[in-house]
Amino acid sequence: MNTDRIRQLEKFIEDDPNDPFPKYALALEHLQENKEKSAQLFEELLKNHSKYIGTYYHAAALYSELGDRKRAEQIYLAGIEIATELNEAHALKELRSAYMNFQFEE
Repeated sequence: MNTDRIRQLEKFIEDDPNDPFPKYALALEHLQENKEKSAQLFEELLKNHSKYIGTYYHAAALYSELGDRKRAEQIYLAGIEIATELNEAHALKELRSAYMNFQFEE
């Protein structure tokens, strides 16, 4: 975990709390060493920036890794719905593929 990068991202969030990207980047920074913080940031993004499509893939994968399959499935399905609504073909393909792999892990 790069503490300088984390501080910089936190400053970006403080400067512009309505920009989802710094919060998304911060969630990714925390994925390896602080999964709970990462999950908290992803939940904030899902609630306050539901159209920020990149969140869905990583958030669902994190919940799957944490063993919360129900929440992971909810996020995959919501992401597929949003990607379809936004006509985000690449994101839709990735989410469908990840969801299919997730289902086979059962």
